Amino acid sequence: MSEMVKELHVVMLPWSAFGHLMPFFQLSIALAKAKVHVSFISTPRNIKRLPKIPPDLQPFINLVPIPFPPLEPDFLPEGAEASVDVPVQQYANLQVAVDLLQTPIKQFIADKMPDWIIADFFTHWVVDIAKEYDVPLAYFSVFSAAACVFVGPPEHLTGVTRNGVLQTIQSLTSPREWITFPSLLALKDFEAVKQLLSWEVNKTGISGVCFAWRLARIISASQVLAIRTCSEIEGDYLEVYKKITGKPVIPTGVLPPDQPGKRAEGEVNSDASMFDWLDKQKPRSVVFVGFGSECRLSKEQVHEMAHGLELSELPFFWGLRKPNSTRSDEVDDFLPLGFTDRTSEKGLVCFGWVPQMEILGHPSIGGSLFHSGWGSVIETLQFGHCLVVLPFMYDQPLNARLLVEKGLAAEVKRNEDGSFSREEIAKSLRLAMVEEEGEQLRSNARKAAAVIGDHKLQHDHYIGAFVNYLKNNVAK
Repeated sequence: MSEMVKELHVVMLPWSAFGHLMPFFQLSIALAKAKVHVSFISTPRNIKRLPKIPPDLQPFINLVPIPFPPLEPDFLPEGAEASVDVPVQQYANLQVAVDLLQTPIKQFIADKMPDWIIADFFTHWVVDIAKEYDVPLAYFSVFSAAACVFVGPPEHLTGVTRNGVLQTIQSLTSPREWITFPSLLALKDFEAVKQLLSWEVNKTGISGVCFAWRLARIISASQVLAIRTCSEIEGDYLEVYKKITGKPVIPTGVLPPDQPGKRAEGEVNSDASMFDWLDKQKPRSVVFVGFGSECRLSKEQVHEMAHGLELSELPFFWGLRKPNSTRSDEVDDFLPLGFTDRTSEKGLVCFGWVPQMEILGHPSIGGSLFHSGWGSVIETLQFGHCLVVLPFMYDQPLNARLLVEKGLAAEVKRNEDGSFSREEIAKSLRLAMVEEEGEQLRSNARKAAAVIGDHKLQHDHYIGAFVNYLKNNVAK
C-alpha cells in the first residue's frame, strides 16, 4: 500500500489593509477548494470583518487571530487594526504595531511547521523566521503584473537603479528600459513627485523600514512569486517579470470574488431603496461611481466630479464616502448647492458604505468611474462593465495605464498639477458609455468578463498550477 501523501499546509501573512486582506482571503478560499490547509494570520478585528467561510471549506481554513501587544494610549485609534481605521498621519504607527506581531507569529510557525509561508510585501522579518525553520517562502502580490514590472527587480526597489543611480522624476515618467514592447506604463510628473516623496517619508518613518526595502527583501528571499492576474490579460508583463527577477512567476488567476446571488422577490433590507431605484433604470445604462473607503476626496474634487456627472447627462449611482467632519455645514455643502435636486431624476447619491458587489452585479449598471485599484478592476471587469479610471494613489496610476493600453478603459485627462475638470469627467464617461468611438472599449470589456468569469480557467488552470508548484517544492 502506498504511503499516504501528506496534506499541504500554508501560512498566510497579509498586510493590514483590506485591499490586501481580501485577496489573501480569496486565495485561501481557492487553495482550500484544492484541499490545501491554510492558516490565515491577522488581528482579531480584521478576522471578524472577513466574509464567512463556506461550510464545506471550514475544515481547511484556520483563521488565526493574533492581537497587537499593549500599545501606548493614543498610539492608534481605539479598535484600529487596519489602514481604513487609521488617519493618514498614523499609518506609520500601524506599521510599528504590525511589526510587533513578529514574536507570536514566529512562535506559531515554530509550533505548526507549515510547508510554505505565503507573505505580503510588509512582513520582511518573516524572511529570518523562514530561514530558521527551513520553511520555503512565497511572495503573493495583490498588485497587477504591470505594477510589479514597473517597480522592478529588488535592486531597483530602494530607489536606486541598476547602475547605482538614484531614481528621478524623469526615470519614473517613461517606460522602464526592461520593457521591450510598446508600453504606456509610466507616471505623470505629479504622480512621480508623490512616488519619490513617499519613498523619502518611509525612509525616515518611525518603523525604521521603508515599504520598498521590505518588498525588496521579501522578493529576494522568496522561492516563487505569485501574482493575482492571468496570462490572458497580462501575459506580456508576466514574461518580463520572470526575466528581471530570475525567479518562477506564477499567476494565481484573478481570484474574482463570488458574484452575489439574486435578491429574492420582495426581499426587504436596509438597501432596499437603492435597489428599487436601480430596478427602474434601463439595462446597462447607469454609471456606478465609487472611490472606496481609503481614497479621501477633497470637497473641490467631489464638486468637480458632481458637475462632470451632471454634464454627462448619464444616469449614475454614486457611493460617496462621508467627509471627515462633524460640522453639519461642511457635510451639507460637500456636494454642490442644488446638485441633488437637479439630478434627482438621473442619479442617486448614497453617503457611506454601499454593497458594491451587489450594485455592480445589477443589470442596470453598464460602467464604472473609479480609482483603478486592482481589486476593483477585477470586480468591475467580471461583470463586463466599461471602465472610466481616475487614479489617485499607490499602484492606481499604473493600473490605469495598463487598462488604457489593453483597450479596457478610458482615463480622465488631468491638468499638470493633477487636478481634473468636469468637462473631462463628462467626456470620458460619454465615450465609454454611449458614444460610437467607445464601442471597442465596450466590446473589449465584454471579452475580459468572459475570461475573468471563466471559473474553470481561473480555478482549475491557475490555482491548479500554483498548488502543483507548492506540492512539488516543499522543503525535503
